[in-house]
Amino acid sequence: MKVFNQSYLAITICTALSINNVALAADETSTDKQKIEKITVTGSQIKGVDLEGMQPLIILDAEAIRKSGASSVSELMKQLGQTRGGEGSFSTSESGATSTSTPAGQAAASLRGLGPSSTLTLINGRRIAASSFASGTQNFVDINTIPLAAIEKIEVLATGASAIYGADAVAGVINYILKKDYKGAELNTSYGNSFNASDNGKVNINFVVGTEIGGGNLTAFVDYFDRSAFSAQDRAFTKDPLLESAYSYLPKNTPNIYYYSARTGNEIGNPNCKTDFVTTEYGEEICAYYRNEDDMLNSELSSSSAGFVFTKDIGDITWNTDFFYSHSNSVAISSPAPINQLDDSDGPWVDETALNAFSDEVRDDLLDQMYIDPFDTIAGRELWGFQFDARFASPRTVEVTTDAIRFVSELSGSLGEWDWDSAVTLSKSESEQQAIAGIYNRYKYHAALAGELCSSGEIANYDGTSGNLACNSGELLAMYNPFLEGNTANNAILEQTQEVPTRDGESTVYGWDARISGELFELNDEFVSAAFGMDVRKESITDTPSLNSQARAENGYLVDVFGFGSSLSEAERLQWGAFSEFYVPLNDQLELQLAGRYDNYDDFGDSFNPKVGISYRPLEELILRASWSTSFRAPSLTQAGVKLRTTTATYDCGANQSVADLYCEGFGDQRSPNVLELGNANLQAEESEALSLGFAFSPTVDTTLTVDYWSFEHEKLVDTDMTRVLSDAISDASLRHCGLVPNGQVGISYEEDLCLVTDSSGLTIEDSGANLGEILNEWVAFDSPRYAELPLYRDHIIQLENTGKQTVSGIDLAFVHYISLTDGEISLNIDATHYIEFDRNKAGSEEIEQLIGTWRYPQDIASAKVAWSTGAFYSSVTLNYTSSYSDDTDGLNGRQIAELSDLGLINEENQRDVEAWTTVRLNLGYDFENMNVNLTINNMFDENPPVAYGSSRGFDSINHDALGANYRASLTYFF
Repeated sequence: MKVFNQSYLAITICTALSINNVALAADETSTDKQKIEKITVTGSQIKGVDLEGMQPLIILDAEAIRKSGASSVSELMKQLGQTRGGEGSFSTSESGATSTSTPAGQAAASLRGLGPSSTLTLINGRRIAASSFASGTQNFVDINTIPLAAIEKIEVLATGASAIYGADAVAGVINYILKKDYKGAELNTSYGNSFNASDNGKVNINFVVGTEIGGGNLTAFVDYFDRSAFSAQDRAFTKDPLLESAYSYLPKNTPNIYYYSARTGNEIGNPNCKTDFVTTEYGEEICAYYRNEDDMLNSELSSSSAGFVFTKDIGDITWNTDFFYSHSNSVAISSPAPINQLDDSDGPWVDETALNAFSDEVRDDLLDQMYIDPFDTIAGRELWGFQFDARFASPRTVEVTTDAIRFVSELSGSLGEWDWDSAVTLSKSESEQQAIAGIYNRYKYHAALAGELCSSGEIANYDGTSGNLACNSGELLAMYNPFLEGNTANNAILEQTQEVPTRDGESTVYGWDARISGELFELNDEFVSAAFGMDVRKESITDTPSLNSQARAENGYLVDVFGFGSSLSEAERLQWGAFSEFYVPLNDQLELQLAGRYDNYDDFGDSFNPKVGISYRPLEELILRASWSTSFRAPSLTQAGVKLRTTTATYDCGANQSVADLYCEGFGDQRSPNVLELGNANLQAEESEALSLGFAFSPTVDTTLTVDYWSFEHEKLVDTDMTRVLSDAISDASLRHCGLVPNGQVGISYEEDLCLVTDSSGLTIEDSGANLGEILNEWVAFDSPRYAELPLYRDHIIQLENTGKQTVSGIDLAFVHYISLTDGEISLNIDATHYIEFDRNKAGSEEIEQLIGTWRYPQDIASAKVAWSTGAFYSSVTLNYTSSYSDDTDGLNGRQIAELSDLGLINEENQRDVEAWTTVRLNLGYDFENMNVNLTINNMFDENPPVAYGSSRGFDSINHDALGANYRASLTYFF
């Protein structure tokens, strides 16, 4: 990069100046000065200089954490306005059992809705290893591995900070600061649950002790947390679907007859359906499935952790070591897997004798409506039968175990008036996943359907001459009948087809850093201070699924099991960086912060990021502040190292009319086909430019008002772009493939028979210059498909790339006022965030869409708290507010839109709003001499989340919560 020589020169000069000044300061050391610990605040590395007022820093101290009522770090962080709004932060409410789901039991905090990978997570100012299981391809720090009992305070800097900390601080930094130098001991126990009849209990027990030992202070802690599962079936408003039309054609193990096997061309409902038939848009009466039946709103989770912080003075040097270990278990559930043909297309085949599961009268009636056709079995026989539509009865269920350790050993001291510290860091996260239910082998299952499965699990050999089936080992099992229910022998055959895929991941960070800070020279009766430092870091990540859940080219990209893909990735990188930071008091009123950092990565290259911050105090009660900086996010190791990831990719027909006409019958809805995703070693770093302007006004010692404007210009976002690939394929024949995409190539996979039709020039879809509109018309005439669109096949291969940009801006407001009474004190706290814009280019388009006010992007987020304390008693009432925004009706299909219209729930543009939501939290506590009791009631008035028809859950689980009124009671005893 062009900035390399300039930045390298600047760093060299700054380092030389610091060494020279350290030597001078060392000669002038005064031994009669009392030693006072100098601290730094997040956003600066200069010790002893108060830069807190120069930047919008949010601090949650020990008292705020204790009174929050939170049982875990993820619960606590959801209370901050800066982490709410948009789709960035997530919790275990988004967990699932598939490769595209959030890893079970894990959670991440994201600032400004920019995503967890754009928020740098620190512990005591240093990095922590990311989860080895990415959320999609975004690596993130699982904040559920950070024990709440060990945290003294949390500092949140919600603006770009790469000039100080390097990569990933695009939206800012969250710094978890651990307890140290603790004296005494405390035992805390808490229990929480909803007021509903269902058991959604949470238990938390932690113990902290601090003592003098070995000439130093040891602060040690243990923490245990257990939470019961929370199902959609636990609440009346999530138990049943909001719309009858929000169904899947694939019922749970009570198959419908596939429409290709019906003489009318319409699906035939299963006569033994356990629920009422639904009427489809084609007038069919079918047995259907609703996701609510198996939706897990919060996964079962248990975690335990232990650790210590040890501090000791060794002469003039202080040795500080912190260590913690955490272990967690979680179970995640996703809807039962669809049952497909062997090649993963719709409508598996079964022998006609499967109809014997019904009475003779019902069987004969079905045969009058059906075709019985020949089909080839997995062993090579030809049978006569029909196709069916179904999913398995058991939900896909996985269990995830995660072990995380973090070890940091630091030496610090002073050289004259200069303070220095240096540390080594080791952080590791290991996760193991195992499918424990609902996963079935496609080959064994199809063999079972044809009566070709052996009791040993092998597929029988077929002798075409004799017409006999034989097993190498074991006995030949009877045919599995998917229409026969409640039969023990039949169910035992299905059990023979189950699989237990596993997945192992490891993420590590090894690092060394050194920093020094102090005073450079005097200016206007004040001192110019500076900090300099460098660090070296090696990161690695592996994510290795078992072979039976991997898509492999030699196997036609078919995963051995149904509905359960995986991500195979492996990458490592070495990084080094150096920074300089200066505090310049220009006069009594004007202060300046200058910083710059250079980072070099051995994979994607280098980056230089500056920062300028300024504060002006025209009055003692008023401070004006501003900062400008650039930041970057290195492509995650998963994004760089994905070998082949089985997932889905959404394409937006509303973003590109040509794509809509060819693939969506002209509609503007969204589709999510199965794809194979490749990493990209040539990815560039995401880049961001941040601006912050604000003021803090304290007219009295009891009143403070802060207002800050902030903005981010975020470019080169890393993602896949299925819409753009489909759009490019219209003119680029190299992206169009009949059948599977050849190994080593990328592009779109179409049904193989599509190449049987041509445009008016005789060109197939694979030929350059082909007219895709004409080919679509010819295909409709040739095949008479149910949907007049180009037939996509499966396993489109697309690559991660730097796809687009986004602009985000808003205003934060915080107001605090204290009123002293003769019998206590009242305080009023108001925190609010107003989003001005959240603009992002549409996938596959240069068109900019405005997200503020759309689905999951509320414009206003606020909380207001009134607290009263008197003597040992304290209490508070907090109102949490999330403004209204549009429902995701654009993502609904035609039958859902029609039902909403018939019910009068949408306007003429097919739009509706998700209502604003306000909940109330009550906190009561009392401090005895050696004990504290605390009660928190969340959502005190049991407000249901606003209805959202665009979500299959019926509500927005990112911005709202379905738990309802719930409480947490805690008792802390101090020894």
